[in-house]
Amino acid sequence: MSGDALEPGDGPDDPVKAPAPTGKTQLRVGRLVKAHGLKGAIKLELYTDDPEGRFTPGATFTLQVPESSPWHGKPLTVREFRWMNSHPVAFFEGVDDRGAAEELIRAILWVDQDTAADPTEDDAWFDHQLVGLAVVRDGETVGRVVRVDHMPAQDLLIVRTTGEDASGEAREVLVPFVKAIVPEVDVPGGRVVVTPPAGLFEDIPGDEAGPRDDEPTDA
Repeated sequence: MSGDALEPGDGPDDPVKAPAPTGKTQLRVGRLVKAHGLKGAIKLELYTDDPEGRFTPGATFTLQVPESSPWHGKPLTVREFRWMNSHPVAFFEGVDDRGAAEELIRAILWVDQDTAADPTEDDAWFDHQLVGLAVVRDGETVGRVVRVDHMPAQDLLIVRTTGEDASGEAREVLVPFVKAIVPEVDVPGGRVVVTPPAGLFEDIPGDEAGPRDDEPTDA
């Protein structure tokens, strides 16, 4: 349901990135995860619902890499995108062998996106549209979306709850971003409506009262 990811990758190597031009935001569309073969191909972890559209030949990305990387401050341009054994693989300009590909592993790919632009798919939203929305269950606000995680099986809304756990801290709840659990997204209204299964936002009390009358007890 969600579009391209917004949140930067975690980890101490992630550099502080300059802000995008006025009226634009930067969207994370992929990560380079593994060199493939000897001719510079690199396997991708995708954070976009439209890989063929994002990785067309000539598409150029801003790279998020450590300052020590030889690619720091340089753009990366797609030469070819294909699927190999169901894995997305790309070739890039200036990356002609496995050694050059290895230098880019763990790099995160970003593009500039007009903040006024709408996603091209129905029931699709950019991450920056979702982050900050109130999460409402049964007419009551139970938390707020703090980020969107894109997993292989499905997207997850990470919700910081309004309540506190036993240690007095606000909890983060992972809400599957599927129609059955998130039936309504109201960006203009600043909210998402959730119908979560029991136990997602609260602990289900365990049976701590001892065995029932019809249960055998130890001698």
